[in-house]
Amino acid sequence: MSIVNAKEIMMDAAANGYAVGAFNITDLVQFEAVIDAAVEKKTPVIVQTSVKPSRFLGTDMMVAIFRTLASSAPIPVCLHLDHCTDVDYCKKCADSGYTNIMIDASKQTYAENIRQTKEVVDYCHSLGNISVEGELGTVSGVEDQIKVADDEAQLANPQQSIEFVRSTGIDIFAPAIGTAHGVYKTKNPKIDFERMATIHKMLNGNGIKTPLVVHGGTGLPEEYIKKLLAAGGAKLNVSTELKHTLIDATYNYISGHHDEYDPGKIDVAVRDAIRVAVMHWIDLLGCAGKA
Repeated sequence: MSIVNAKEIMMDAAANGYAVGAFNITDLVQFEAVIDAAVEKKTPVIVQTSVKPSRFLGTDMMVAIFRTLASSAPIPVCLHLDHCTDVDYCKKCADSGYTNIMIDASKQTYAENIRQTKEVVDYCHSLGNISVEGELGTVSGVEDQIKVADDEAQLANPQQSIEFVRSTGIDIFAPAIGTAHGVYKTKNPKIDFERMATIHKMLNGNGIKTPLVVHGGTGLPEEYIKKLLAAGGAKLNVSTELKHTLIDATYNYISGHHDEYDPGKIDVAVRDAIRVAVMHWIDLLGCAGKA
């Protein structure tokens, strides 16, 4: 069974200048597509669920799918809970079998962010092989990207980042550097690569201890991806692109096959489209062949 936590597969990525792809899914078809792509590319992979699909399908169902697919995959696979603001739900997912939990208390005060994050870290570590991701600063939606990128107070302060990591005991760290969720409205998003590199050096300059995470991968130019990897990004999240791919593939198939009433064929079309998108990202992140 190829079940791992996120930190296990990010340590080598952080040390060797590539990133592990972390792909948000909402159902079984997408889950299969992500793992199929990772198997073909021989890469470790992180499959992510946000809170809504996790609640909709149920944590036990999501973990059952994860264990079933991962058990036959010849690659390391992690199941990650993304951007959960509810401490109790973080614990519930950890109890069910998620192997990486992100507690996102970044909109709380700094002290409360530390308190909530440490509570989740202590709980997950007490259960065993579960790593925890924490966030400092604001990772905006696309509408706010320029505003946040221009606001020093909304980005992760390097010195405070070190204190945050040490105080909470998190395993992996997502510093706000100006990336945004959604589809970027500009061709040149304002990303603070230097801030990312500084935090990486301060945390990991004497050996990798706390790998870094980049949120908001959809729509970033290829040259930005390369700069983020060079600055220490060891996990890059892709969500919006896969949502668009699912909806577009569904629409395109139905539009071209009005007389068919076979839902399985729609699933195949969606799975194939997601698989192609994920393989493209794997190549961009340099993680192919790293499993």
